[in-house]
Amino acid sequence: MTRELPPSPGDQKSSGETGPERGIPWGPLMILVIGAFMAILDSSIVNVALPRFMTLFGSSADEIQWILTGYMLTSGVVVPITGYLGDRFGNKRMYIWSVAAFTLGSLLCGLAWSTQSLTVFRVIQALGGGMIIPVSMAMIYRIIPRKKIGMALGIWGIAAIMAPAVGPTLGGYLVDHFSWHWIFTINIPIGIAAIMLSLSYLEETPVQKDLKPDLPGVFFSSIGCFTLLLALSEGQDKGWTSQYIVTLLIISFFTLLLFILWELEASNPLIDIRLLSNPVLSASLLATCLATIGLFSAVFLIPIYAQNLLGYSPMETGLMMMPMALVTGFMMPISGKLFDKFGAFWLGMVGMSLVVGITYYLHTLSLDTSYRHLQVVLSLRAVGLGLATMPLTTAGMNTIPKYLVGRASALNNTVRQISGSIGIAYLTYVLMQRQVYHTATLSEPVSLASPVTPMALAQIKGLLAGQGITGAAADQGALSILYGQVAQHSFMNALDDTFVVSAVIIALVLPLMFLLSKKRVEEERKKQAARYAHLAPRF
Repeated sequence: MTRELPPSPGDQKSSGETGPERGIPWGPLMILVIGAFMAILDSSIVNVALPRFMTLFGSSADEIQWILTGYMLTSGVVVPITGYLGDRFGNKRMYIWSVAAFTLGSLLCGLAWSTQSLTVFRVIQALGGGMIIPVSMAMIYRIIPRKKIGMALGIWGIAAIMAPAVGPTLGGYLVDHFSWHWIFTINIPIGIAAIMLSLSYLEETPVQKDLKPDLPGVFFSSIGCFTLLLALSEGQDKGWTSQYIVTLLIISFFTLLLFILWELEASNPLIDIRLLSNPVLSASLLATCLATIGLFSAVFLIPIYAQNLLGYSPMETGLMMMPMALVTGFMMPISGKLFDKFGAFWLGMVGMSLVVGITYYLHTLSLDTSYRHLQVVLSLRAVGLGLATMPLTTAGMNTIPKYLVGRASALNNTVRQISGSIGIAYLTYVLMQRQVYHTATLSEPVSLASPVTPMALAQIKGLLAGQGITGAAADQGALSILYGQVAQHSFMNALDDTFVVSAVIIALVLPLMFLLSKKRVEEERKKQAARYAHLAPRF
């Protein structure tokens, strides 16, 4: 039995059946964009300050990593419950509360005096930051007519795409030229402005005051998401076969299984799992998962390549990736406008084909690749991402009746959060495994028995002698340089292999596009409207 959820006023009109067509309410939309951009920006802006925190607080790498891990785990846990909270208290109220919690957490982070205090305050910040994205998405589907939703989500999507790329650059600038406190306190005036504007201009969505909480669902989803995300974040360091990681994965598997079984039987489900019987929504979610991995293949791997192999600073790396973010942001509204007119199929096929091709081309990167060339290649890839990313998500969400979008948004963002963590974990695993392979392969001919090795060592020792290094020091230095070259080239080859794997994963999106055509989306939307018609209240 599925519980009753009320639609917002004007649901029939905004769905496109009857009534005059409404335009996009730009003011409320931009208020939602501000909150989303602020939340996503902060999740990436902190990365560049971690070395400063280690020095300032005297912390180890493991301790300082919890500043990121604590935020990621907390936001992953709160996302599934946002649908219920939005239905119970209203999405406007939840948006204001989430922005307020994020702003308060930012204030406290700026006052932190130790690694432990900063980690605790980041958890408070994540309570708000984790809810901002799904709540703002749900509000957009409430206030925007369905025929205009592509354009609106294109504008809103600028935050999701541009913020991760802008974050490292802005964070590096603030840390280098001001103080680490600024990466947190900069959110305070923005958060206060967002709250004041929300109070004045956002309209409340329908509130269901008698809605009972799904406590078992909250318990199972919280434990399942927490243990899964923790395992994914620490699997590479602890070892994927270690007892700690295996235990976390087992707990996660069974609690999420219990969550699914409970939600299928619950009268007031936290997330309506039955929504996945919608083939268009399921295809959309799967395509979004694969595209998310594709997004992270550049956002995650390129900085490693630029800093570890090419020797660029975090600031230089951020500036190198800035054109990619700007191109994607420029393409998102264009993609949204085209989506409203033509649907997701051709945008997805063209965009993801371009992403697949450029991602595969990235396996030709070398230690000699120029800064400008890399900027151009990443910008071309961004054109494809900007075209395809928003339609993949919107096609599935457009089949959901408006009074269920809160739960569907929570499901969508939960899947996105987990797929992002899985993508980073898997790409890291592939990178490390291929590095081991290439190290063994390249090291094999580098032995004293090889006729080439003594010649190479003699050349290196000659260079060292020119710098006044002779004898045993020269011998040791020559060996270190030689094996350093082996390590560098093996890492480069492993990175190239990882881009090939990423291209294969992204290519799996293309067959799914046949399920996301405009005709299929419209047909499924009508089916879902009829299926859930008994839930709509009678006005």
